[in-house]
Amino acid sequence: MDFTLATYEKLLAALEKNGYTFQPFEEFVSNKNAGKAVVLRHDVDRIPGNALKMARIEHGRGIKASYYFRVVPHVWNEEIIKKIVALGHEVAYHYEDLAISRGDREKAIEHFGEQLKRFRQFYPSKTICMHGSPMAKWDNRQLWEHYNYQDYGIIAEPYFDIDYSRVFYITDTGRAWNNSSISVRDKVESGFDIPIDSTFHLIQLLEHKQLPDQIMINTHPHRWFAPGAYWYRELILQNLKNVVKSVLVKAKG
Repeated sequence: MDFTLATYEKLLAALEKNGYTFQPFEEFVSNKNAGKAVVLRHDVDRIPGNALKMARIEHGRGIKASYYFRVVPHVWNEEIIKKIVALGHEVAYHYEDLAISRGDREKAIEHFGEQLKRFRQFYPSKTICMHGSPMAKWDNRQLWEHYNYQDYGIIAEPYFDIDYSRVFYITDTGRAWNNSSISVRDKVESGFDIPIDSTFHLIQLLEHKQLPDQIMINTHPHRWFAPGAYWYRELILQNLKNVVKSVLVKAKG
């Protein structure tokens, strides 16, 4: 079965076996000689308990990853954040301030600064990452057309500060890999055309040395469960969401 925690661990093992080092995003962007490296970027949109499960799996293999948390009530969980930090991972802000503030830029930047302070109680966050807010009309990245996140001690944002002609970007948005037809905003201008049918196919590509030396893998922990009722529920819910998202993508296209 795909999108299980066991399958995720198989992916980690394949990356290790094929010589990739694991670097948190903040480390990767600061390292001019990153070499053969992968950034595990986790966007914690829902079910923060799943993020902790993934963080523990990674820690058990000596891997450090990056976890970007939304601050909405059903996601913000200080106890889980502290536990993930204690496991050695990067924790930072999955921002959606423009959507939360309904397009009011002044309220949005004030909200951004306040939330950044909350994160820095637990971790010295130096990076941020946009939440796509697919059902909102506001693109949260547009906040930076009027402000500069570097003024807040932020060194990088993955949608602005990565050369994707060199770094292969992979995302599980929509419970599929790099399916642009159901991704409203989680997409980049990639220099690679490498279709991925499943996590098992991704592992095969690694085994056959068919992937670039530098990769960012974006996962959403709420999609990854042990087999059972929650796994099937997520499958059904995501398929329903994908119908709506495909309409939105076509409308924007």
